[in-house]
Amino acid sequence: MNRQFWSGKRVLVTGHTGFKGGWLSLCLADLGAFVYGIALPPEDGPALFTDLALQELVDHRIGDIRDLDTVRRVMQEARPEIVFHLAAQPLVKLSYDDPVSTFATNVMGTIHVLEACRQVGSARALVVVTSDKCYENMSWCWGYRETDRLGGKDPYSNSKACAELVTQAYRDSFFADPAGLRVASARAGNVIGGGDWATFRLVPDAMRAFLANEALNIRNPDATRPWQHVLEPLRGYLLLAEALCDSPSAVGAWNFGPVQSDNVPVSVVATKLSRLWGAGARWEPTATKGRVQEAQVLHVDSAKALRDLGWRPTISLDTALEWTVDWFKSREAAHDMRRVTLGQLREFAMAANATMEAVHD
Repeated sequence: MNRQFWSGKRVLVTGHTGFKGGWLSLCLADLGAFVYGIALPPEDGPALFTDLALQELVDHRIGDIRDLDTVRRVMQEARPEIVFHLAAQPLVKLSYDDPVSTFATNVMGTIHVLEACRQVGSARALVVVTSDKCYENMSWCWGYRETDRLGGKDPYSNSKACAELVTQAYRDSFFADPAGLRVASARAGNVIGGGDWATFRLVPDAMRAFLANEALNIRNPDATRPWQHVLEPLRGYLLLAEALCDSPSAVGAWNFGPVQSDNVPVSVVATKLSRLWGAGARWEPTATKGRVQEAQVLHVDSAKALRDLGWRPTISLDTALEWTVDWFKSREAAHDMRRVTLGQLREFAMAANATMEAVHD
C-alpha cells in the first residue's frame, strides 16, 4: 500500500456506507487520501460505517446511484482523481425478491458513474468493482480467467455480467484515449471480515446466530466458494488504481481470488467459525422452500494480477476467520472498533509487505 502515492489524492468511493466500501474508505483515509463518498444511508441496526465513525474521516454524501443528476453533482463537487465504484445490490437472494431494483442499481448505477466521470472529466482512474459471479458458470474445477465468457442465471450474477459489458462499452467508446480516463473492472471472491452485517451471507448469519446462542442454519453446505479476507481484494483495487495512473496497459478486467486451498465448502467454514467462537456455537443444515439457484462450484484464476500487478494473497483462510471472529467479539465487548479495525488493517499491511519482500528476494 503506497502511502506516498495516496497521500493527498482526491478519491471518490461509491458505496462507502457498505461493508467493502467502509473498509476501503478507512484504508484510504489511513493512507492520507481525501476521501469522498456517495451511498445510501447505513442500514438500520449494526453498521460498519457507524461503528468506525467514518463520517469523521469521509466527506459523506447520501445519494442514490440510480439517479444520474445526484451522481454527477457529487462528482462535480468532489472532482476526484480516482474513483472506486462499489455501490451495488450485492445479494443473490435479494435479487430474486427484487430483480428490477437489482438491475437498476447494478447496471444503470454503473452507467451513471461512468457517465458522470465522462462529463466531469477530473478522474484519471476508475475501478469498477463487480463480482466473481459475473462469469457464465460451467461448474469447472479450475478457475475462471478474465477472458472467459460472462453470464449469470440469477438476476444478481447476470446484473454483474451486464455491468462488466457496459464498463467495456464505455471504455471502448469514450475512454480509448490512453491519455484520458483509464478504466478497469475488478472481480473478487467471497469476502469476509469484521463489520459485515448483511443478511443471507454465511459469516454475518453465523455471527448473529452465535451472539444469540442459536444454531446457524445453512441452506447449501456443500457449495464451495473462494473465501478471502476483505483486505485481500481491497489491496488489489488499490494496486490496480496505482497501475492505471501509471500506465494504460492496466485497463481491462482483473480477478482477485484466494489460493486454491482456500476454495472450500460452506460446511468447512461454518465448522471453523463454530470452533473459533467457542461454547454454544453450532450449525445445522436447513431445508428451504423455493431454493434460489446458486452455483455449487466457483473459483477464479488470479494469475494476471500476480504477474502484472505483483498482487498475491497475504493471509490464510484460517487467519481471516480468526480476525473476523475477534472483530465481532471485540464489538460485543464494547471496544473502540475504529482502533480494532485499524489494528487489523496495519497488521495486514505489514504481512503484505513481508510477502512482497519475500517474493522479490
